Amino acid sequence: MPLLQVPGQFLSLFYTDRLGLYPHVDLGGRKQFNGGIPQRGNLKASMNKAKADVNYYIPSKTSRGLAVIDWEEWRPLWDRNWGTKRIYQTLSVAHLMQTNHSLTIRQATEKAKQQFQVAAKSFMSGMLTMGRAMRPNYLWGFYLFPNCYNYGWEKPDYTGRCSKEVRGQNDELLWLWESSTALYPSIYLQVSLADNPRAALMVRNRVQEALRVSALPRRSGTAPVFAYVRPVFVDQNRRFLSQGDLVSTIGESAAVGGSGAVLWGASADFNDQTSCAALSSYLSSTLNPYITNVTVAAQLCSNFLCRGNGRCVRKKYNFNHYLHLNPENFRILYVQKRYLVLGRPTLTDLKSLNRRFTCQCYKGLSCSPRTDRELDKALMFSKKQGLYQKFHTLNKALLDDMQQASITKDNVKKNFKV
Repeated sequence: MPLLQVPGQFLSLFYTDRLGLYPHVDLGGRKQFNGGIPQRGNLKASMNKAKADVNYYIPSKTSRGLAVIDWEEWRPLWDRNWGTKRIYQTLSVAHLMQTNHSLTIRQATEKAKQQFQVAAKSFMSGMLTMGRAMRPNYLWGFYLFPNCYNYGWEKPDYTGRCSKEVRGQNDELLWLWESSTALYPSIYLQVSLADNPRAALMVRNRVQEALRVSALPRRSGTAPVFAYVRPVFVDQNRRFLSQGDLVSTIGESAAVGGSGAVLWGASADFNDQTSCAALSSYLSSTLNPYITNVTVAAQLCSNFLCRGNGRCVRKKYNFNHYLHLNPENFRILYVQKRYLVLGRPTLTDLKSLNRRFTCQCYKGLSCSPRTDRELDKALMFSKKQGLYQKFHTLNKALLDDMQQASITKDNVKKNFKV
């Protein structure tokens, strides 16, 4: 059984056929499903089926996790349905003119646009409202929203910034940000961005736009941002992201204020023994150590700089500062199927974080960044509390464990450097 069909997971993905009766068109066969366009969809019947779908895929009413709705056939703003998606405009105009022959094409287009956007909003916001009511401990949002459309990285003057037009269109989707409890932008890489500094420009601006729109609703806290990452390139799915590419995606997202990442892979990416073995090797040698590095560095920065009440965010979003452990003071070990971090920050490490990062407070908490003097005191306090001793004890226990298990250097991944 495919993973997405297994109910009760922390990450629940609701594709086209797994939540309600999603109106859309099969572009290959031109077949229309559930009315084809939102205006012709049956919202009530769709909501009834969606309730049953949520009960099946998220059976526990108290469990926590991420709920991502992946509807990609049409976009809720009329003007964003270009290319192959223009069929939704064509069908919308035809649907209107069937009932009102007196309209000109221009009049019909304008009215069809209004009808389409109202119906699209009803379907999308309705699903989010229902999901939040049924499973309030899950973070609900739509994959690919918001988007920045910041392509064109081959141009010499590329900055990665979202255009004024795109930002304005995203402002029109305020109803979507108000209904979402998490945002899920995509930061997949094409092979033309492999080991390319412009990948970081593309990613930071997509995540930054998600952070911007998350602050638009008038509420006490902002919706967290979880960027979708793919470990392979979208146009070359047998080539894994390099360590530098991971810095430009996962590292970039963490540094500008993302709450986490969703690592997604298509079944076609790993559909035979060779590709599965390659993935296993990549996970242990590259991806998992880097995730461990960034996660621990983010926790360390939060605990020391933000008093544990907020996350560290770049002071200047367009600078190349990252949440990475200092390789001079930390080691990442892989022992008995576990990744462990050994080391301790120095005051120099903490001062460096203070120069480069500030704090974004968690909802309802105060997290003003500590001064260098306060960081010194916090470091001394952690030492008195036995933090250093704990590291020493853990280190000794690991070495003893390694000797007992006769673990060789070949199966210990250590000293990950960035």
